Amino acid sequence: MAYGVIGEMRKVLAGIVFSVCGFSASAEQVTIAALGDSLTQGYGLVQQDGFVPQLQGWLADNGADVVLINAGVSGDTTAGGAARVAWTLTPEVDGVIVALGGNDLLRGIDPDVSRSNLAKILAAALEANVEVLLVGMQAPGNYGPEYKETFDAIYPELAEQYDALYEESFFAGIAGETPDPSEMRGYMQEDGIHPNPDGVQRIVEVIGPRVLDLINRIEMAD
Repeated sequence: MAYGVIGEMRKVLAGIVFSVCGFSASAEQVTIAALGDSLTQGYGLVQQDGFVPQLQGWLADNGADVVLINAGVSGDTTAGGAARVAWTLTPEVDGVIVALGGNDLLRGIDPDVSRSNLAKILAAALEANVEVLLVGMQAPGNYGPEYKETFDAIYPELAEQYDALYEESFFAGIAGETPDPSEMRGYMQEDGIHPNPDGVQRIVEVIGPRVLDLINRIEMAD
């Protein structure tokens, strides 16, 4: 029998084996790290009610073969995220969700400092060939209009500069277009800062489709 025929038979047999075992030679599981603060980490919630586990479940329900890594650290600022991004972007990580900035706002950190830190994170992801979904954060009005305008512009501008996917706000699912504090209260824990399980569910329903976009971008790049 000619060698070429034998080779073709081997390919067919290998295909049958992979099919029977439920494997695909071309399909690979996607790994995404969620780099954030207490909102990502799941502060005040039992593990399964946190952002990452609920997002993992939503993605599975929507047909995504993905592993999410919870890289959320309670109390972290953009500086903290920049300091640990290198060891977050391990070789198996294909994509990263960046959701930082809330603690910068709570501390009144200069928006230029926050921008620089976020830029370092996005630059590190670019260098590591890791796709990014950047989740925005909006400043309250109590720091003045100039601070708010400067801070709010950070996220869309950096997303464009580094060709990252962009979701306008982590709280879009519970805030709506015209945030009503009385309506949001039902989706927040008693501290008024962190979402409760129902709030997380609504947040995931908005961010989830953007993560599917991230997965699609990762697969297209492979």
